[in-house]
Amino acid sequence: MKLGKRSVIIGIILLLLLSIVAFSFYTLPQKENISSEGKIEIDNIKEGQTVASPFSITGRVTGGHWIGFEGQVGTVELIASDGKKLGTAILTMTSVWDKFPIEFLTTLTFEMPKEEDVLLVFHNENPSGLPEFDQTMSIPLKVSIETEKVNIYLGKQNQDDSCTRVFAIERSVPKTEGIAMAAIEELIKGPSDEERQAGYFTGINSSAKVNKLTIIDGTAKIDFNEALEQGIGGSCLVAEIRQQIVQTLMQFETVDKVIISINGRTEDILQP
Repeated sequence: MKLGKRSVIIGIILLLLLSIVAFSFYTLPQKENISSEGKIEIDNIKEGQTVASPFSITGRVTGGHWIGFEGQVGTVELIASDGKKLGTAILTMTSVWDKFPIEFLTTLTFEMPKEEDVLLVFHNENPSGLPEFDQTMSIPLKVSIETEKVNIYLGKQNQDDSCTRVFAIERSVPKTEGIAMAAIEELIKGPSDEERQAGYFTGINSSAKVNKLTIIDGTAKIDFNEALEQGIGGSCLVAEIRQQIVQTLMQFETVDKVIISINGRTEDILQP
């Protein structure tokens, strides 16, 4: 009887020991994953590149302390040589948060600095708030102080009944390699107060944002967020919006054709 009780006790002890070993075996990889090296990778910005406001940033985070949380993977800011913060933006996730790599994009608008040299600084998303988990990554850049002229295209009241007639309005923008994006950003801003008084108007929602703009082999593909088609009514206004975007992009010699999409959709968009 005593031998039987002793066997039971030994069995329980062995079972506990096996459970501890198994628990350690399955949790150690998770701890290693949490503390493993991760980084942030940027697709379209290189060290020493010249940028102008606004400019887009795309990339991904690959784990470690670079993670996704509540729709974002961190923030980015542009710092002048004197330490002044010129602009900041949220790195918005464009892929699932629970599988690496996590893709992101943002558009950074900034104040013009006095000097050309600036620093682009990325900060990770740190929901713990513990400073030992903070991560940063910096890219030295240059800011274009020079400007160049572009046209945006607006509608005008009291003209004819054509819904596709738009008019060129000149804008001055910082000189940049992404001149087409700069022109579209100016288009989204719409007419100035003086231009409104002169009868110019835009059908484009001021909260519209460009997700992505590419120009390949003469075709400009521009993808907007859903704000582009919110609150619009009537076929005439829809045609006006399309012409504003198309003509603003077609002014550039590298563009022969324009494809507009909303969050990746090209069909059934901008419906009256």
